[in-house]
Amino acid sequence: MITFDQVTVQYDDTPEPALRDIDLTVEEGELCLVVGHTGVGKSTLLGAVNGLVPHFTGGTLYGRVIVDGRDTADHPPRELADVVGVVGQDPIDGFVTDTVEEELAYAMEQLAIPPATMRKRVEETLDLLGLADLRHRALHELSGGQQQRVAIGSVLTAHPRVLVLDEPTSALDPTAAEEVLAAVTRLVHDLGVTVLMAEHRLERVVQYADRVIHLPGDGRARIGEPAEILRTSTIAPPIVELGRTAGWSPLPLSVRDARRAAAPLRARLADRTPDPVRPRPADDPPRLLSARGITVAYRGVPAVREADLELRAGEVTALMGRNGSGKSSLLWALQGSGPRRAGRVEVRDGHGGTDPHAVRAAQARRLVGLVPQTPSDLLYLESVKAELDQADAESGQEAGTGPTARAVLDRLAPGIGDATHPRDLSEGQKLALVLAVQLSAAPRVVLLDEPTRGLDYRAKTALTGIVDALAAEGRAVVISTHDVEFAARAADRVVVMAEGDIVADGPAAEVIVSSPVFAPQTAKILAPLPFVTVAQVARAVAEDAT
Repeated sequence: MITFDQVTVQYDDTPEPALRDIDLTVEEGELCLVVGHTGVGKSTLLGAVNGLVPHFTGGTLYGRVIVDGRDTADHPPRELADVVGVVGQDPIDGFVTDTVEEELAYAMEQLAIPPATMRKRVEETLDLLGLADLRHRALHELSGGQQQRVAIGSVLTAHPRVLVLDEPTSALDPTAAEEVLAAVTRLVHDLGVTVLMAEHRLERVVQYADRVIHLPGDGRARIGEPAEILRTSTIAPPIVELGRTAGWSPLPLSVRDARRAAAPLRARLADRTPDPVRPRPADDPPRLLSARGITVAYRGVPAVREADLELRAGEVTALMGRNGSGKSSLLWALQGSGPRRAGRVEVRDGHGGTDPHAVRAAQARRLVGLVPQTPSDLLYLESVKAELDQADAESGQEAGTGPTARAVLDRLAPGIGDATHPRDLSEGQKLALVLAVQLSAAPRVVLLDEPTRGLDYRAKTALTGIVDALAAEGRAVVISTHDVEFAARAADRVVVMAEGDIVADGPAAEVIVSSPVFAPQTAKILAPLPFVTVAQVARAVAEDAT
């Protein structure tokens, strides 16, 4: 179905090819997972399948890419639209109509499909993806998981034989991600659709993959069975890392298989108490932020309902909950820029308590820094260097009072050149750049809204180090996230929201282990033992061996 024949892609402004001598074949009805660190060429590989590379992106493609018998060199994207459907990282960016039903019909209108056929396909797609009850709903009213299913459905109505998905679960909570992946696997198993998917959160998708394409970073690719590739790859989900630590063979790829293999490990660790994931904060750390009765509403519809929250020095708090539960609205209200119908926020700044909403933006940024979900909203200059220099100038780092934005960026995503235009960065690189810009101000309270979206495991580890360093300096950090694995590694407290209310607030290990939705893979595999990360298991195994 998809054949890469000695494919090399060279962009004009890069010294090395993004892809080099790629030879691979993806068969009909396969779900093939593309893995690799941020910036290794995953998006280039996906873009080559429907001709976006090089027809739209520029650069030079050597070799041949054949999709269902069509050479992409001779067929631009518009001539492949009936064969290849593409769904990007953010479904909203691809919507062009107002309602679910209209969006499903739009692609067929562009392909001049007869109205009777259009109606039939819309009904079939509504049933296939479980969208029938939403057919007349406005797209902006849908949850993230519903929007992602609509985006998939909007390309499915053209009956493509190939579906290309770029991080389809990156913005979704665990339940919504399961909905989307269930829909994708149904397409593969029932309709024989070929799926090529890039995803950083491998713990969610690897169990569904027939084969894995690993891009190690030198432009080349390895393709093979998931367990075979992941056994030695530099990127792997926690379940594989746990299997490596325990010496399991074959490596399990699902929690069910891992639990079957884990009985001896559970017995070995039964009398072990895991080390804390993070250094314990001081017994009575000072309170840096106090929020009382925070209420946020949009057009009369409440998004946050009388929320109370205290943030203390040295504490890392994970803010979790379903898509649409009010997490982002609460963060923006705490930062001072967002709407607030009622309530008050006080940040201790050496002069008593200051409400960020009541001071100038420059001062508010030193009190509470916020990295939004869409990082490109904060990027407006012509080069990475210009963005970093501007951040240092606004934050006073030119005088050498703290780490520069460049130093922070190099820890998060090394290798991003000064001359690169911010809009040319991958989503993960954009996020790292904005995080560096905001952290350069070294605010007392740091709020991160979905900071791991688009980041690979290595970058998440670096981000964990940044968060730990901020907490060690006496700052309070709040991370709004759907990434349960990151929350297990980075947070010592978890706050869960639902329909605008705070419904749980407590130590991270207690809150996430007790939840079947938010529990990380290690906790599910080793339950009822209180281990939540692979690192805890590795330390306990090493101590047991000595």
